[in-house]
Amino acid sequence: MKGFKLFGIVLSVAAVSAAFASGWTVSVTNSSGVFFPPSTSTNVPFIINTSGPLFSPATVTVSSLPQVTFLTALGNPHPIIAGDGTSFKGGTYTAAYTISGAVPLTGFNFVVQGFVFELGQIIWTKKVVDRNTSQILYNGSGVFSGAGYPGGADGNVGFNVYIPLAAPSANLQVIESFIVHIDGAPAPGTSVASLLTVEQDWVPEPASMLALSAGLAGLLLRRRAKK
Repeated sequence: MKGFKLFGIVLSVAAVSAAFASGWTVSVTNSSGVFFPPSTSTNVPFIINTSGPLFSPATVTVSSLPQVTFLTALGNPHPIIAGDGTSFKGGTYTAAYTISGAVPLTGFNFVVQGFVFELGQIIWTKKVVDRNTSQILYNGSGVFSGAGYPGGADGNVGFNVYIPLAAPSANLQVIESFIVHIDGAPAPGTSVASLLTVEQDWVPEPASMLALSAGLAGLLLRRRAKK
């Protein structure tokens, strides 16, 4: 009899866990770059949680919190870089993906890493939209500049920052773009703009986390009471 009770508790715990971690479906529809001159395209691999490297389009269902990492330094056949030892004076990188699941997400940890030198510059924009309501949940932009620009500095650039969404969403679209350029400096040359990696780690709605914790705690207390 105790075996059946224990089995029932295990099933209940599994059911509560499944309610939270039933999974998110991550679909990357674009991860590519274009350089100039001349016009040349490249595909950028990415990792969804532990799956990859993948190339777009690709869809992965994950049972843990969604993590999407674009490996821009490993673009095929070219990394996302302008200047340095290349003949490119500029280029763009664009990524687009969707996330859907049973549990709403409330924000993400945004990581960008790059390198600029002299007239190298990286310009970025990122937008997150709720696919059900068309509400813009986040719309941001920024610039990293080398020492050739007022206020700029040569070397590694980037950030690692948490960004909350304007509202929780269980069905969202993400579009982000980056421009790398050396402002007309000679290429090949010493000016560099290099995008090394772009990562986002998503965070769920706190109420869902509390519901899961309360549910698991209740089941454990019930098990102890029946002993």
